[in-house]
Amino acid sequence: MGLTIDLGRRIELVPMDLHFHDISIALYRREGVAGLEVLVQSYSRRAGTQERLEFIAEAMTILGGMELLPGESLGLRFPRGSDLPVAARRVFLEACKRPTGEEAVPRPLTIFDKKSQSQVQVASLGSGLYEVTLEAKGERASRRSGAIAAGIAKLSGAGLVEGHPAQVALPNGQSIDALVGLLLVRALNVRAIVRQEEAAASRGVLSAPSAQNN
Repeated sequence: MGLTIDLGRRIELVPMDLHFHDISIALYRREGVAGLEVLVQSYSRRAGTQERLEFIAEAMTILGGMELLPGESLGLRFPRGSDLPVAARRVFLEACKRPTGEEAVPRPLTIFDKKSQSQVQVASLGSGLYEVTLEAKGERASRRSGAIAAGIAKLSGAGLVEGHPAQVALPNGQSIDALVGLLLVRALNVRAIVRQEEAAASRGVLSAPSAQNN
C-alpha cells in the first residue's frame, strides 16, 4: 500500500538532478502556517537521497540567506518570515546546480555589467532597502541601474520604491545580502533567465515514487 504525505503545494521542480542519478527534486510551500515555509523533497528512495536533499537545503541557507526551521534539516524560511516564494524558488534552483560536497559561497553585492561596461554596486541601506548604482554616470547609466533594480525585484518578488527606480525593498524590513547578491547576477539579463526557466519547467514532471525506486 502506498503512503501519502501532505507536503504542501509544489512551487518549483528540478525534474532531473544532474548531480545525483537524475532524480526529481521539488520545493514545496507548506500551507496553513504564518509566513513562508518551504520544504525540499524527493520521491526517490535511492540510497544517498536524504544526504543530497540536506546538502541542497544547507546550500540554500548560504546562497540565499535562508534559515533552517528549528529541529528540521529540509524545511526553510527567510528571516522574520519574509514572504518571498519567488525568491525561494530561485535560491532552490541555484542550490540544485551544485554537486554535493561543493563549497557554497555567498555572492558579493558587486558585479561588472557588460551592457553598460561599468561596475555595478548594490548598497544595503538598512531595513530591507537596497539601491543599485553604476560607476558610469549619465542618463544611460541611470536607466541601466533602474533596469537592474527592476530585475532584482522581479526575481525576488520584492517591490520597487516609488520615486526611486533604482531601489528595491524586501518585505518585513529584513535585509538579506546573500539573496540580493545571488539575484544580482541574473538581474543583468533577467528576460533571458525567465525564458530559460519557463522552458525548462514546461518539460519537467515530478516522477511517481514507483518510477524512482532504482
